[in-house]
Amino acid sequence: MTENPTPETPPERELARHAIPDPLRDDVRLLGGLLGQVIMESGGQDLLDDVERLRELTIRAHGVRSADGAAALDEAVELVSTFSLWRAEQVARAFTCYFHLANLAEEHHRVRVVRQRQASSLTEDDSLSRAFEQLAEEVGRDEALRRVQALEFRPVLTAHPTEARRRAVSGAVRRISDLLVERDHSQLGGTTRAESDRALLAEIDALWRTSLIRASKPEVLDEVRSALAVFDSTMFETFPRVYRRLDDFLLDGDAGRVQPLARPFVSLGSWIGGDRDGNPNVTAEVTRAAAALASEHALRALEKSARGVARRVTLDDSSTVPSTALLALRQRQGQIDASLSAECDYEAPRESHRAALLFIAARIAATQARNADLQYAQPGDLLADLALVQSSLVEAGAARAAYGDLQQLIWQVETFGFHLAELEVRQHSQVHEEALADIATNGVHGELQPRTKEVLDTFRAVGAVQQRYGIRAARRYIVSFTQAPEHLAAVYQLAEHAFGDQVDAPVIDAVPLFETFEDLENSVDILEAMLELPVVQQRLADNGRRVEVMLGYSDSSKDVGPVAATLALHSAQERIAAWAARHDIALTLFHGRGGALGRGGGPANRAVLAQPPGSVEGRFKLTEQGEVILARYGDPVIAEKHIEEVAAATLLQASPSVEAHNDSATRQYAGLASRLDATSRARFHELVKADGFPQWFSQVTPLEEVGLLNIGSRPAKRGLSVNSLDDLRAIPWVFAWSQARINLAGWYGLGTALADNGDLDELQRAYAEWPLFATLIDNIEMSLAKTDEHIAERYLALGDREDLAQMVLDEMRLTREWVLKITGAEFPLSGRRVLGRAVQLRSPYVDALSLIQVRALAALRTGAAEGIDETTIAQIRHVLLLTVNGVSAGLQNTG
Repeated sequence: MTENPTPETPPERELARHAIPDPLRDDVRLLGGLLGQVIMESGGQDLLDDVERLRELTIRAHGVRSADGAAALDEAVELVSTFSLWRAEQVARAFTCYFHLANLAEEHHRVRVVRQRQASSLTEDDSLSRAFEQLAEEVGRDEALRRVQALEFRPVLTAHPTEARRRAVSGAVRRISDLLVERDHSQLGGTTRAESDRALLAEIDALWRTSLIRASKPEVLDEVRSALAVFDSTMFETFPRVYRRLDDFLLDGDAGRVQPLARPFVSLGSWIGGDRDGNPNVTAEVTRAAAALASEHALRALEKSARGVARRVTLDDSSTVPSTALLALRQRQGQIDASLSAECDYEAPRESHRAALLFIAARIAATQARNADLQYAQPGDLLADLALVQSSLVEAGAARAAYGDLQQLIWQVETFGFHLAELEVRQHSQVHEEALADIATNGVHGELQPRTKEVLDTFRAVGAVQQRYGIRAARRYIVSFTQAPEHLAAVYQLAEHAFGDQVDAPVIDAVPLFETFEDLENSVDILEAMLELPVVQQRLADNGRRVEVMLGYSDSSKDVGPVAATLALHSAQERIAAWAARHDIALTLFHGRGGALGRGGGPANRAVLAQPPGSVEGRFKLTEQGEVILARYGDPVIAEKHIEEVAAATLLQASPSVEAHNDSATRQYAGLASRLDATSRARFHELVKADGFPQWFSQVTPLEEVGLLNIGSRPAKRGLSVNSLDDLRAIPWVFAWSQARINLAGWYGLGTALADNGDLDELQRAYAEWPLFATLIDNIEMSLAKTDEHIAERYLALGDREDLAQMVLDEMRLTREWVLKITGAEFPLSGRRVLGRAVQLRSPYVDALSLIQVRALAALRTGAAEGIDETTIAQIRHVLLLTVNGVSAGLQNTG
């Protein structure tokens, strides 16, 4: 499977092909060619011929509006119809494996480019150092330094069922990636090149033979382990490396020999094992186990890092005289464990600093083992010992040893503590209401319902986690569907029921989550009433008047459509920020963004810069969901760049120029916003509130089949049938539309709203001057680029509602027409070279999988009526699920 043009290659595809850098093209050709060899060896020449024929036909058909393109698509459909179920599965596997390899090659090239730029000392526009320079020009260096030292970036890992790729597949892909790196770093020729090809063939063959679909749903702790694998491979080393790069810039020639100016600003959170809203598999016991697993990984990493520092601090006492304080530390260490201290002296004779660090490493290990005599009680005690070693090194003139690897260890302790990530609990407000009603009827010590007992046990689990790992380990309690101040008060009432008058009751901050359009509109009234709660007043006094508010992008978009939801969220942020300013509150807005555009996805740094004045103030928190975790943090180079980009945008968002521009543009285009909101929402509701829409939606998309994929521990629905969309989770809502190549959740209603406005000059001015509108249009352009009208028609034909199908197609055409007018693009993403080329080149391959999926869907929709046996239906369903996996890999997003 190699990328070669055909005589009828569409013009946009040909442009994209020529835009690909030679190294990336070479990698794709290499991997595609080796995959072709594996396919032929496994399935024979006939299989490879079928794969190549389907590929050629979809390339001819894609993007061509001529009769020839339509004929090519019809021919591709006819070819797919001739495939047996076994052949369809093999062909689908071929294209799915190709996408895994193509994605790998693109990521590998991104890393290659970033490293080349770093090697040439180029400072990119979105770097943290460039942001600091720009801010310093506006507010002065001292104020810019104060702001950068107060910076907060809080990514929160979640396990929503959006990662369709198995961990086994991810492992195979990572090994192939490592081989590509080796190939880049060596001059291959003769035997060496043959060895490289043989190794790649072996790994690609393993990928081909690995099941691409999970046999069973993962357990919650499996999801915890998946996230911890990313911590182990990248986060632990990458986060302090970002701090180091910032410090190198701030201190210039003095970096590494004076006390750092950079301070840790990344604080990791996690919902995995804490989010029980709609997931009965997350229990109090699971929450405790998740916290224990995270701590185990954190302490193991800290011990390894401490031992590594000790190995390198081989400074003799005669050249680096230990301070009195360090000698006192060594004496205290001897009192804690004389035998261990003697072993450290034996391993590091006349190297007091090294001996102290070896003892510290042993105490970290003891903390993991829960050795009460030797363990550290809290991270602060460990930091105190490390600071003492550091100050002794400085006093002895060994500043570079003090502020080198030892400083990195200190940053790691400050960032991860003993808990690694704050485990946040989430539960639905209705569950709390029912629990309180149960307690009111039966008494807290009476015969309570099982779910009420579980709610109380959850608070006890939070208390246990805090006692073991510190308050930072678990403090926030998110209340889904917060619709009244009583929903926040319920958290504190339940905590009181769980602990009574016990002195070891946990510290809890109830965080409201506003999700629906109505909740966003009422948010400030709810927050105002929240301030009257005595327990909230006490927390404000204790925490420096800090308040966190979460905004849900997913349900608001499903509620009123993507355009109205975007505008409602922006308006809510403005009003909440003004409320916080009135009450002298340090506000952190927590953005519940998904990976897909229909759930608030898109480039996070651009989204930050488009936020209303006063809504960020150097603090940015968001969910990193499913597939996004691996995409943004799976490679250390990409992770470092992502963190820098978001941190830079967070720093710049509160600059006078950005705030003034955002405020001015929002006021100037308030009328346009109001018109777009009303018209787009009406158009969206006209579709989704039509009689029979939920049933039709399940007919024309693989909605029900998506629920069969074993890609998460959490159910896809909140316990209802497809007769209602109210409680359908936003994830399958977005996922199903993306599979049908329609992406309706990302754009529906915009075309009508733009056409109704009709003033192209105004819209183009808004695109140039209004950051929120520009971000909306650019994200929708990307969503449209991943649609295909001709493929979509075949999905829509599966339903029995021509009126609804025509509404969708008309709105798709209208939205595309107006977005292209506004951006001046020839076709979606034609002006965005990197992203555009990737989408254009992979779309025909996705088409091939879509055609197989449509055939499978049609067979499943008619199978029962035509008397197809259960065994055959199971085989058809397996083929369909394989295509779902492949389309997800090809489009690089699920939910």
